[in-house]
Parts: sequence; structure tokens; C-alpha cells
Amino acid sequence: MAHNHNHSHDHNHNHGGHSHGIPADGNFGKAFGWGIGLNLVFVVAEAASGFWGNSAALLSDAGHNLSDVLSLALAWGAALLAKRQASARYTYGYKSATIQAALVNAALLYAALGFILWETIDHLRHPEPVDGKLVMLMAGAGIVVNGFTAWLFSSGQKGDVNVRGAYLHMLTDALVSVGVVVGGALVYFTGWLWLDPIISFLILGIIAYGSWGLLRETVQLSLQAVPDGIELPEVRQFLLDQPGVTQVHDLHVWPLSTQETALTAHLVRPATSEDNQFLSHLQVELREHFNIGHITVQLEDTTPVPHEDGCQGCVAAQQSVAAAG
Repeated sequence: MAHNHNHSHDHNHNHGGHSHGIPADGNFGKAFGWGIGLNLVFVVAEAASGFWGNSAALLSDAGHNLSDVLSLALAWGAALLAKRQASARYTYGYKSATIQAALVNAALLYAALGFILWETIDHLRHPEPVDGKLVMLMAGAGIVVNGFTAWLFSSGQKGDVNVRGAYLHMLTDALVSVGVVVGGALVYFTGWLWLDPIISFLILGIIAYGSWGLLRETVQLSLQAVPDGIELPEVRQFLLDQPGVTQVHDLHVWPLSTQETALTAHLVRPATSEDNQFLSHLQVELREHFNIGHITVQLEDTTPVPHEDGCQGCVAAQQSVAAAG
């Protein structure tokens, strides 16, 4: 049985998969540079102060800030890699590097938390005098450095998991630094040495809790799950509601990167002379309703016959029509 297969490919690369204001691999280049430079200097200063002042809280904060430097570097590198053109081998380009970087960053974060937890337990078992003034001074500097870095990424944190990861890490660090200042003051005025590791435990808990959503999302993206914010049944129903469509099958939605989403589907619909117009309209509507910018739609004018391998409608195309981009 022959079928009329119409394909619609929207390869507009203006990050149409998600409606973002500014792409992370463009205008956020300076933000990544500033963030990495400032935090690297601060990590060295904070770690030295932690050893000098015997502060587990400062050391734990320095360790987390170091993971943030690695996170920013990986995110920046992946964003730059994603700008490379597609090739005969990598036909989608290198956009998925942003997903891999986000996953590695999440793994590095929790590995760092485990190491810091071990150090904090050791400090709790063997408490030593803490320089409260030094702790407050360095944590105060951390509020400024991390707060400023978070601000650099604030305008794009809703659009890209890489940028959001940088923003959340920096914002969390700024808030945690506030807690360290308070803890340093308490240790200074009360002399209770056990407060410092307790504050470190609280810091670790806040970071682990605040980063869980990022870890969950990056794992989902790496497994090509339907991105957050898109419900597949709603997409299916939307396609069924289109003029003339009687069936939808072989529907797939997956992330091309942390910014772009793709869709493929077979629609059973009587062939008409207005197929081009239908595909163009569908392209626009999917972008507006679901933020899906890369679509491939195959139209079939009769119900497809299932093949032995489970694929439906896998007959060679008689006609292909590309919708306007």
C-alpha cells in the first residue's frame, strides 16, 4: 500500500526549542569569564583562610566554590562547542554537549559534597579554635562575589539549564555565605566550637537539596526524556485537533540540547492541495504552544499497516514537501 508522506522540517536555529531571551553561548560569554575568574581567586583566598582559621565552614564553602568554577568552565566550553556547525558525522551539530556538561556538573557537585561531608565530620570529632573574625570577613566577601556572579546570569536563567545551573549555584552560595557570617559571629561571641561544623552540615544540606532538581533534570535530558514543561498527551491531543487529522502515531519529543527540543510524528490526514500551508501553520503553532522548534511531520492519507519491526508507515515516500522555515 502506498502512502503520501509529507515532511515538515523546521531547522530555524534561533533557539526556538525554548523561548529564551539570550542564548548562553552568545551574550553570556563574558559572564562565564567573569564568573570563573572571580570565583577562582575567591576559592584560593577562602581555602587559605579556612586552613589558617581552622574553619570547616569556610573549607566546605571553598570546596563548593571550586566545584562552581569547574561547573562554569564546563558549561562555557559546552556552550562554545554547541556553536560548531553540523557535519556529515554529527548531523545535529554538537548541541547535546550542553546536556552532557550539565550532567557532569551535577555529578561533580555531589562528589564534592561527599568529600566535604567527610572533612566536616572529622572537624566535629576533633574541634579546634576558630578565627571568627576571619570567617566573617571571608564569608562577607563571598556574598559580594557570588551575588555579583549570580546577577550576571539572572537574565538567562529561565531559558537554559546550563545558565540556570550557574545562576542557582551562585545564588545559593551567596545565601550560604550569609549563614556563614552569622555562624562566625556566634562562634566569636559564644566560643562554641561545635557550631562551626554544625553550620557546615547545614550548608551541605542546603546545597544538596537545592541541587537535586538540577540533577534530576540533567539525567532526564541525557536520557532524551520529554523536557520539563511539555506534556506528551497534550501534544498528541493538539495534533489530533488539527484540521483533518484522524490519527497520530510514532510521536516522539526529545531534547536536542539544553535549549532546543525536537518532535517527530506521523499524522493520518486526507491529502489536499493545502498540505504546505498546513505544515507551515503546524510549525508555528507547535512553537507557540509547546516551545518545540525542530519538527518533522509525516502526513499519511490512509491508516498505515504495521510492519513486523513495529514501524508504521515505513513505505518509501512518494512526495516530500518542506514547510517554510
